[in-house]
Amino acid sequence: MKAMVLNDTGKVEDNILKYKDVEIREPGGYEILLDNISCGVCHSNLHMIEGDWISHGLPGKKPIIPGHEIIGRVHSLGELVEGIKKGDVVGVQPLFQACGKCDYCTTGREYLCPYGKWTGETVDGGYSQQMIADSRYVNKVPSNIDYIKDSPLFCPGITAYCATEKAELAPDKTVYVVGIGGVGHLVLQFAKLYGSRVVAVSTSKAHEELAYKMGADDVLLMDRDFSNADKYRKTADSLILFAPYDKAIMNSMKMIKDSGVMVQGVFGKIDYDFTTEIRLKGTKIGGRHDMDQVLKIASQNRIKIESKEYRLEDANLALQDLKQGKINGRAVLKLN
Repeated sequence: MKAMVLNDTGKVEDNILKYKDVEIREPGGYEILLDNISCGVCHSNLHMIEGDWISHGLPGKKPIIPGHEIIGRVHSLGELVEGIKKGDVVGVQPLFQACGKCDYCTTGREYLCPYGKWTGETVDGGYSQQMIADSRYVNKVPSNIDYIKDSPLFCPGITAYCATEKAELAPDKTVYVVGIGGVGHLVLQFAKLYGSRVVAVSTSKAHEELAYKMGADDVLLMDRDFSNADKYRKTADSLILFAPYDKAIMNSMKMIKDSGVMVQGVFGKIDYDFTTEIRLKGTKIGGRHDMDQVLKIASQNRIKIESKEYRLEDANLALQDLKQGKINGRAVLKLN
């Protein structure tokens, strides 16, 4: 099969991913072999590929095939697989596999498992024509889902869904969504389902247009350093943040009302004033049940993904465009 392989970290401008033939084995046990259809291009892929996450132990192996939001068709199955057959279309999200035994796994929070394996980060992922997946950690994809453009449901989709669940939204509340990219444009849509007043916060004029297209009630355009956030001090009941910049994070906190809620889904520094009694919540991804809910909502046409397609061999270009802010929504690799 063909795949885009990372041998060592480096700049995407140097075409660091190599398009090459890779051997793929047959599945065993609970494994399935997928003919990949599409894979979304996540900003976290960019961080890992360029070496930003070495301190977090990522990539977990070299060489590695990146990519963790995949839709594929089952090609063959291991002998222990149940409930899935050849030809089924399934999705793979960032959590590749968990132990299934710890407290997190037994309470529906397997994405916090300390023994988890991560798609495209510690095991080979979806920048490839085929991949091995664990049948116990995939989700069947409804037939009315777009198998090409909707693969981002398996990362920004579930991430956005779980972030809004934590934000304590209600029809009489105002929520600010900071960062209107691959995740943020979906957060806007999930937040609207609660009936809340949804305000997009961005430094990009292009993202302002995307936000209104996705149903935002209002858009606040920020200076690059978010220095004009003072103008909106203490006006948000909740704030959901997916802008990975320290100044954006620290200045965004000024916009939250006392005793409000901040949901943070990116790495960054926090300057926390305990006297405001702001409730700070981290958000990661979600579990398999959460993913089923995302797919159900998407199959009802209640959310939509803005995406731009690239060929597998153009993954370096997709990452360069992402890095340079040229993508509105999500880049998606079309794999077969």
